[in-house]
Amino acid sequence: MSFSTLGLNDRLVQGTTATGFTKPTEIQSRAIPVALQGRDVVGLAQTGTGKTAAFVLPMLNKFSEAKHRDHHVRGLVLTPTRELAHQIEDAVTTYGRFTNISVLSVYGGVSMDNQVRRLRRGIDIVIATPGRLLDHMGRRTIDLSHVEVLVLDEADRMFDMGFIKDVQRIVEKVPKQRQTMLFSATMPEEIRKLTTTLQKDPETIRIGKIGNPVASITQYFYSVPQERKLDLLAHVLEAESMKSVLVFSRTKHGADKISRKLEQKGFSTTTIHSNRSQSQRQHALAGFKQGRYRVLIATDIAARGIDVEGISHVINYDTPPAPEDYVHRIGRTGRAAAVGDAITFVSEVERGSVRRIGQTIGKPVDLKKYEGFDYTTPIPRHEKHAGTPTHSPDHRRRSESRPHPAGDHRQPARPHTDRRNGEHSERKHTARPHGISNEHPDRKSSHPSSSSRPGGREGRHSSAGHGRPGDRTSRGPKGFKPRGQRTETGRPSRKETSGNHEPRKVYTKSDWTGLLTSTEKDEKKSFRKKLKRFFGGV
Repeated sequence: MSFSTLGLNDRLVQGTTATGFTKPTEIQSRAIPVALQGRDVVGLAQTGTGKTAAFVLPMLNKFSEAKHRDHHVRGLVLTPTRELAHQIEDAVTTYGRFTNISVLSVYGGVSMDNQVRRLRRGIDIVIATPGRLLDHMGRRTIDLSHVEVLVLDEADRMFDMGFIKDVQRIVEKVPKQRQTMLFSATMPEEIRKLTTTLQKDPETIRIGKIGNPVASITQYFYSVPQERKLDLLAHVLEAESMKSVLVFSRTKHGADKISRKLEQKGFSTTTIHSNRSQSQRQHALAGFKQGRYRVLIATDIAARGIDVEGISHVINYDTPPAPEDYVHRIGRTGRAAAVGDAITFVSEVERGSVRRIGQTIGKPVDLKKYEGFDYTTPIPRHEKHAGTPTHSPDHRRRSESRPHPAGDHRQPARPHTDRRNGEHSERKHTARPHGISNEHPDRKSSHPSSSSRPGGREGRHSSAGHGRPGDRTSRGPKGFKPRGQRTETGRPSRKETSGNHEPRKVYTKSDWTGLLTSTEKDEKKSFRKKLKRFFGGV
C-alpha cells in the first residue's frame, strides 16, 4: 500500500514522497481513510508509530480542496507541550509544502505579539498548548467559531498534566458540527469518558497492545540506594555501549544535579525542563540529535514531545510513581519497532511503584543488582580524613598547644563569677590566655603581659563582667546593683582589685551613658582614653 491509494490528493502524495516516505505505517493506513470520510477517530498506538501524519494528512487534504476562508482558523490541534507543538507544525509544513495551507504553533515561553500578528493575517491550522490558547482566547486575539477539525494529540498525557479542564473550556468555544480526532498511547477510564463527550460515534483504531510498552524494548530494573544512584549511572554509562541516552529525572533540580555530576566525570550532557527557555530547549534538543551531547536529562513534562530517532537507552533515574508515566518514558526508545533498552533505578522507597508497573505491563518485575558495581557505600570525604572529633579532650589539648596563626593577639577568656560567693574564676577556653604557659595553667610567663599591667585587658574583667554593655548583670531590674560597692554617682568603687597593681574603674552600661552626658572638663578630655579602655583597646 502507498499514500496514493489512501485517497489523498496529488499535492499531498507529492509532499509525502518528497520527505522520503513511500509506504504508510499501520496507524496511517487504517486511520487516514476513515478520517477522509469526515468521521471521528480514536487512534490508540504507541509513540513512534506515525500518529502525527495520521491526522495531519487528512486535515491538509480537507483544507486544500475547500475554498479558503480568510482570517478564520479551520483546524485546531491541542498538544501537551510546546516541543510537540513545534514538531507538528514542522510536519504540517513538510507534508503541505505544495499547498497554500498556513500553520502556526502557539505555546508559552515566547512573546505573544508575533503570534497575534500572524493570527490577524489569517491562519488555517493552529497547533497550541492549552494554557497559551486560553490566554489568546481571554484577549480575544483568536476566533475558534469556524473550526472544522479538532485534534487532541497525546490526550492521556494532557490528562496527567491536568489540562483536561482547560481542554473542556476550549471545546466549548468550538462549533459542535466538527470532526474530532483523538490520539493517545494509553486509554485510561478518564480518556474513555472524554471521548463520549467530545465525539460522535468515533471509529476506534488500536495498534499493538495498549497500555504496554512496545515489545522490542528490553527492560531492566536495578535496586540501588538513593545516595548511590549517581555512582551507578556513571558506572552504567562507562560499562555499556550507549550512543544516545535519555535520562529521566522526577524534578528539574534533580536533572540539573545529574547533569553537573556527569559533566564532572567527563560525559557530555544537556538538560530539558521547564526552567529552560524555549531557545535553550531547542538548542539542547538539536545538539542531542546531532550527537554533540551523549546524554539528555529531562523531566516527564518537558520530554513528552521529544521525537528523536536512534535513542539506544532510556534510563529512569527516578522510578516514575505512575505506571502510565513509565510507559511514556520507555516509549522514547524502541520507536517504530526498533530495538531499545530501558533501565530503571529502584530505591527502597520506590519498590511499591515498581510493583504497580509490573501489573500494568502484565509481567512480574525482576529486580536485581547491577553486576560489577560496588554497592559498598563509600566513606564521605569529610569523614575519611577526620581524626579525633573536635569536641574530644585530646583534640582540645592539642588545639591549646598549637600556635595560633594570628600570633598572641587573641582576646583572653572572660572571667566567670560564682554568684554564691562572689569569687572569680577563669572559664576554660581553647585559646591560651596571655601570660599563661602550656605546662601549667597557673604558671605565669617571665615577661610582663597585659594581665599584669595596670589597666590591662585582664584588669577590666575584675568585676563580674560589668564592664561591657549588654552583659547579663547590666540587664537586671531597675535599681539592680552589680557586685561591689557603688558610689553615690552610681559608679563602682575601687575596692575590688586584682593583683598588686593600682585598681581601675570598671564601668557599667549606666556609667557609659553618664560618660556621654558628662559636662566635667576632665571627663571630656579623657573621653577617648576611657572609650579605648572600655572596649579593651579596640
